[in-house]
Amino acid sequence: MAGALSALRRLYLSLYNWTVFFGWLQVLYLALKTLNESGHQHVYKAVERPLLLAQSAAVLEILHGLVGLVRSPISATLPQIGSRLYLTWGILWSFPETQSHILVSSLVISWSITEIIRYSFFGMKEALGFAPSWLLWLRYSTFILLYPTGITSEVGLIYIALQYIQKSEKYSIRMPNKWNFSFDYFYAAIIALGIYVPGMHSFIGIFYHTYLFCLSLFIFQLLYLLQAALTCTGICSVRGRKLFQKPKWRRWRQRFNVFLMVMIISVIWLCVRWNFILEKAIDLCF
Repeated sequence: MAGALSALRRLYLSLYNWTVFFGWLQVLYLALKTLNESGHQHVYKAVERPLLLAQSAAVLEILHGLVGLVRSPISATLPQIGSRLYLTWGILWSFPETQSHILVSSLVISWSITEIIRYSFFGMKEALGFAPSWLLWLRYSTFILLYPTGITSEVGLIYIALQYIQKSEKYSIRMPNKWNFSFDYFYAAIIALGIYVPGMHSFIGIFYHTYLFCLSLFIFQLLYLLQAALTCTGICSVRGRKLFQKPKWRRWRQRFNVFLMVMIISVIWLCVRWNFILEKAIDLCF
C-alpha cells in the first residue's frame, strides 16, 4: 500500500512539474520572440495568458507542503509564491499602465528562466529519481544573476504602480460602509515594498550560508590534494635523483611536471565532486 501511494505521489508530482515547465517555456519563448519583433511594450500582452496560468499553478505548491507531498517548508514557499501572485494579479493584471514598462520584460525573462530550470530539475527527480549534475548546478547557481534582476523588477514595478493605485483607488474600501471597515490598497502596496527588504535578506542569507559551507569543503579538499601533490612530487624527485642523478635544473623541471600533472588531476576530480558537495550541503542546510 505504501509503495502504491509513493508511486502515485511521484506520478502526480512529475505531471505537475512538467506541465508547469512547459507553461514557463511558452512564456519565455513568447517573451523573447515579442521582444525581438515588437519591442518591450508588447511583451506582457503576448505572455499574459500563459503567465497567469503558470504562476497561478504555483498555489498548488503551498498545498503540497501542507499535506506533506514535498519537503519544502511553508515558511519559505508561501512568501515567494505570495509575492509573485501579488505582482502577477495585483499589479500587472490590475493596472494596465504598468504593462508596457521595460521592467516587465526583465521580470518575465528572470522568472521564466528560473522556473524552467526549477521545474525541470524537480520533474527529473520525481520521474527518474535523479537529476543531472549540470542541472543541479544551474538550479543552485543561476540565482546569483536571476534573483537580483527578478527582485529589482518586482520592486520597480510596485513602485511604478503606486501612482496608478493612488489615482484609481482600486481595491480600496472607504468609510462609511455597512462593515465599518476601511482598506487602502495604496498603503498596502507600500507595506508590500517594505516586506521585500527582510525577505531579500532572509533568502540571500540562506543561499549565502549554503555556498559558504560548500566553499569551505571545496577549499579543504583542495588543500588536502595540494599536500598530496607536494608529497608525491618530493617522492618522485628523490627517486629520480637516486636512480638517474639528473642535473639540478632537470630535477626541478621533473618536480614541476609531476606537481602540474597531480594538480590537473586534482582540479578535474574536484570539478566532478563539486555537484556532490553542493547537493550534500543543500540537504544539510535545508
